[in-house]
Amino acid sequence: MTQIGFYHLTRTTVTEALPQLLSRTLASGQKAAVWCATKPVLEDVDKALWKVSSPSWLPHGSEGILMPDLQPIWLALDESVPNKAPFLFLLENRSCSDCTPFERVFDLFDGHDENAVAAARTRWSTLKTAGHELAYWRQEDKGWKRAR
Repeated sequence: MTQIGFYHLTRTTVTEALPQLLSRTLASGQKAAVWCATKPVLEDVDKALWKVSSPSWLPHGSEGILMPDLQPIWLALDESVPNKAPFLFLLENRSCSDCTPFERVFDLFDGHDENAVAAARTRWSTLKTAGHELAYWRQEDKGWKRAR
């Protein structure tokens, strides 16, 4: 089954945390898809990926660009994955109706938003029942800590 990690954001916003996780994804030789629920967040993520200082930027694309299959990071409002990414990042309480095509799924949620925390708990329960391997990561002063 797919490995699914829930990333509880407590110290930064998603546009601050996501580039670090995507940098590690690319460094490991993997491609990623990022599914957003709203266009403003997709645009904010797009801008954040251009501003990354290490590496100098994170190559990415979204609907409307040529050769989407060549993009290391794909940003989408739908469930498209033209780059055949094995890693999926879910933002804004998105869920995947079928997570099995992915090796890993990263579910990032805002720990300061009670509705987002409640929605993440519901997704956790649903995915656990489906038999996926789940992990919970909480943002700490220095990085992420996995809770057992």
